[in-house]
Amino acid sequence: MKLPQGKKIYFASDNHLGAPTAEKSAPRERIFVAWLNHIQKDVEVLFLLGDLFDFWFEYKTVVPKGFVRVLGKLAELADQGVEIHFFAGNHDLWVRDYFQKELGFIVHHQTQEFVINDKKFFIAHGDGLGPKDKGYKRMKKVFKAPFFQWLFRWVHPDIGMRLGQYLSVKNKMISGDEDVTFLGEKEEWLVQYCHRKLAEEKRDFFIFGHRHLPLDLSIGPEARYVNLGDWITHFTFAEFDGTQLELKKWDS
Repeated sequence: MKLPQGKKIYFASDNHLGAPTAEKSAPRERIFVAWLNHIQKDVEVLFLLGDLFDFWFEYKTVVPKGFVRVLGKLAELADQGVEIHFFAGNHDLWVRDYFQKELGFIVHHQTQEFVINDKKFFIAHGDGLGPKDKGYKRMKKVFKAPFFQWLFRWVHPDIGMRLGQYLSVKNKMISGDEDVTFLGEKEEWLVQYCHRKLAEEKRDFFIFGHRHLPLDLSIGPEARYVNLGDWITHFTFAEFDGTQLELKKWDS
């Protein structure tokens, strides 16, 4: 991927729209749309690294109610020619084909690598990677199993959505308060994962969400691990201009 002069690539993650209630998340949705309006002038590619929604489940003919402003703005960007990559997170992993068909997103369910202006990017939401988290990894296999999803689709959407939203907010889908506490470089499991992947092959940037904690750490002499933080308390994002990658905070 070659970035045209004057254009930029943006990365954002963990909006958790809809949490704890639609009414309370509405101001955050407007803030995010304001940011999308701001970057519209120079965005070439937009990476959304998961958990845009606090709960998302697609039935065959039904999708969650709401989120009109953010979906409308993303559709406008896609129609403008912006390439939008959506990584399914642990809160919105049940995406099917709605985003591809209606919004033109490129949807990813696994880690991905991109070479952009000769820089190698390793990108993922970040859940279930690295050591530990064994309980969540087992539960994720259940959640992603076609049989489980088939069973859930037999639940009436009014009941299924209420149940999913309740579990997502109350139990945080196996992500607790430790997600927002820096554990130290030796204990950060995504840092450990980056070191392991770097030993296999050279990369320049590892970019993740999931941790809700803005981080920009050196991984070896040349690579960097960037965690995008969130749009709940930090309102942070990353910007790549073709040469430099910066972790920034949006002040609306």
